[in-house]
Amino acid sequence: MLRAEELIKRVDQHSPSLLGKEHYREYGILIPLIMVKGEIHLLFEVRAMNMRSQPGDVCFPGGRMEDGDINPEACAVRETCEEIGLTPSQIHNIHKLGHVISEGRIIHLFTGFIPSEDPLNPDPGEVDHVFTAPLDYFMTTTPERYQVGFRAIPEKDFPLDLIQGGENYNWQKRYIEELFFKYEDKVIWGLTAYLITRLINIVKP
Repeated sequence: MLRAEELIKRVDQHSPSLLGKEHYREYGILIPLIMVKGEIHLLFEVRAMNMRSQPGDVCFPGGRMEDGDINPEACAVRETCEEIGLTPSQIHNIHKLGHVISEGRIIHLFTGFIPSEDPLNPDPGEVDHVFTAPLDYFMTTTPERYQVGFRAIPEKDFPLDLIQGGENYNWQKRYIEELFFKYEDKVIWGLTAYLITRLINIVKP
């Protein structure tokens, strides 16, 4: 039997962190900044149409951490280089903005400058094309906001008989807010739009 003194000792020695972190997948995403005619732009990818997940959507470069990534920043840099055809030395002034927990993922967000004078060579297997949009556009534009509702649907083997209310249990509907930016002929929404707002909140005077 665990004694109270031992419990207190173990809790006292524990370093607080995200509980259940081992069940989350970690990702690194970079918001590439690039100078265009003396103005800061954000660089976006349009996902290749053959991608299984979100084909044709607008996103930032990034992906899931792999065994060779020493930290989330290394992951974000590696993915950026693979996707848009850069070398790590071409990405500079990298800063971590924070992290987001979303749908079983811990997403570490970074920003960094990429050279404007060097041509990009996007991977056609992942990227249909890239484009840029002025940072000032996002600093002066309020995104459209819409709600998406979700309700829990128990699987057939879920033990409804063990919970109060059984089959009549009142599963609460939850909502998430989806943001939309419309820049020229591009629609930027979802996680990408949300990450833009996080950047703007940090850099806006």
